[in-house]
Amino acid sequence: MSYQTRIWITGANGRLGRALCEAYENNTDYKLLKSDKEVPVEDLKAVLTFANLNRPNVIINCAGLTDKACEENPDDAYRVNALGARNVAIAARRLDVKLIQMSTDDVFGGHNNVAKNEFDVPKPTTIYGKSKLAGEALAQSLTDKHIIVRSSWNYGIGTHDFVDYILAMAEKGQDIELPFDSYSTPTSALALADFVETLIESDEYGLFHASCLGGCSRADWAREILRYTGHAEIAVRTGNVDSIKPRYTLLDNMMMRITGIYTMPEWKAELHAYLKEKKYEEK
Repeated sequence: MSYQTRIWITGANGRLGRALCEAYENNTDYKLLKSDKEVPVEDLKAVLTFANLNRPNVIINCAGLTDKACEENPDDAYRVNALGARNVAIAARRLDVKLIQMSTDDVFGGHNNVAKNEFDVPKPTTIYGKSKLAGEALAQSLTDKHIIVRSSWNYGIGTHDFVDYILAMAEKGQDIELPFDSYSTPTSALALADFVETLIESDEYGLFHASCLGGCSRADWAREILRYTGHAEIAVRTGNVDSIKPRYTLLDNMMMRITGIYTMPEWKAELHAYLKEKKYEEK
């Protein structure tokens, strides 16, 4: 019987967790250990019990509370995003295994129009960003075998995402209004999963940014989806749309580049491949 790497994915029913499970489920070198609300990451006893019973070789922490839910419930945000990361890190340290902590571009507040690399100091402005940064710090301090992965504007993640929203609006023939100053990089779940798989197999540790190459406004992302799928007649308007998201969170994958471990695909090419795979052929 060949050896299988036992990979525990927390938050397996969430958007990113589900995408990673789907990406790895047919890999015969991996045995997936999935948990979600039945093993709440904010419950240290539950986390340690699951870890001791299942003995994973790698833990990927995808559990998290996001966006609006964080702003409305700060205690819950820190309980899941910070305390949860702490608990998973404690389990990883006790088992002496690799922890991959999934994080976000929202740890940057979007204060200026400069791409941020791993050596720039985060200054989050939202509860979501602050709680995720706190989770990063706890994971880094509690286990040496950690990798923090920050990504941006993920799509193809199993539940209704931005691409689905734009296509649904197009099918209804409705114009779309988006913030005029929201800028980062669309990143497919498949591209992110491929990079995380590289990390699983590597000896690298530390902090990595993992966004597709290039950047765009959220409005230009919407226009490219519409253009490719034959809905160019749908108007995308920009204005001061109420949004809690930081304004400019373009990530520079410097650590990926200088280590030579991986190169992310260009965002438009990856978007086109995703839409084609979903049977949205270019019109």
